[in-house]
Amino acid sequence: MEYGSYLKLDRLLTAQEPESLKQGREAHDEMLFIVIHQAYELWFKQILHELERVGRIFGGRLVDDAELSRAVHAAERVVKIAQLIVSQIDVLETMTPMDFLEFRDLLVPASGFQSVQFRLIETRLGLTRSDRLKFDGSDFDARLPDDARLRIAAAEAQPSLRAEIDQWLSRTPFVEMGGFDFRAAYDAAIDRMLKADIETIRRHPQLTEPEKRVQIASLETSSAMFDALLDDARFEAVRADGGWTMSRRALQAALFIFLYRDEPALQLPFRMLRALMDIDEQMALWRLRHALMVSRMIGRKVGTGGSSGYDYLRGSAERHRVYNDLFAIATFLIPRSDLPPLPQAVRASMRYRYEGM
Repeated sequence: MEYGSYLKLDRLLTAQEPESLKQGREAHDEMLFIVIHQAYELWFKQILHELERVGRIFGGRLVDDAELSRAVHAAERVVKIAQLIVSQIDVLETMTPMDFLEFRDLLVPASGFQSVQFRLIETRLGLTRSDRLKFDGSDFDARLPDDARLRIAAAEAQPSLRAEIDQWLSRTPFVEMGGFDFRAAYDAAIDRMLKADIETIRRHPQLTEPEKRVQIASLETSSAMFDALLDDARFEAVRADGGWTMSRRALQAALFIFLYRDEPALQLPFRMLRALMDIDEQMALWRLRHALMVSRMIGRKVGTGGSSGYDYLRGSAERHRVYNDLFAIATFLIPRSDLPPLPQAVRASMRYRYEGM
């Protein structure tokens, strides 16, 4: 085995063919443009490879603890790759708008929107067709080749990672165990905390009566939000309006994991959920950085693929979030000092125990 042949460097390093060079007027920065985007596609391939492993682990009826560790490792690797692809924009932005104009017209109608692998990543994570922004009035894949559209359709037909995570969370055993009902215990703790906060506001000597009413009304709104997560009927009403994308049982389990993450049995699940949030955040950051870079390079011009360019990218940074539900859980967190104590039997089931011979 030899280094160059193993990495297929003869093919890899000759895959950069600047269009400007073919036209007899070489644009120096087109090489950078090609290398950056080829590097993106290589990293997209690796992300899909890691997500495939995560999907295999969570796609089964049971998730073995040892397998969960591998899934967490793969998800955390995706986070690092996502951070890297965001930072690649710094390199791309060393190209000035006038440098880009030297070869931009030669790219029409090619566009980064045609990256099939990026669309597959979005789909695998859980972004649905109905959640996507229209691409200048059309579906996001309308301008892709037929074989690419078939690949995306096949991916959409499979359970997404978000759906698999939902099923996994819904099976969390500790939420209801041995007579312990997390929902009831948490509801009581929230009630005590909110009543104490309201009483503190009412007795606050430096607040005016109008200020007190505003703050108390805010706390009452928070109470209604808590009820919407704990009450079946209210939750379904909120979900029907698009307020939640995951199931109530899964979200309650996620809340339980976030609140009691110090317990050994919950540390890996917490890292898994945090990695999904990190991936979602980095993807949103990449879209936003991409939008700002596009604005910097072409201003308000139409993109090479005929898209609205900046406006579409900026909108997708917020609209194409997949794990908003996990971010929303921060609304329902309470201080550790107010956590309902876990029964000894439940605590023992979540901790390591080593017995001597």
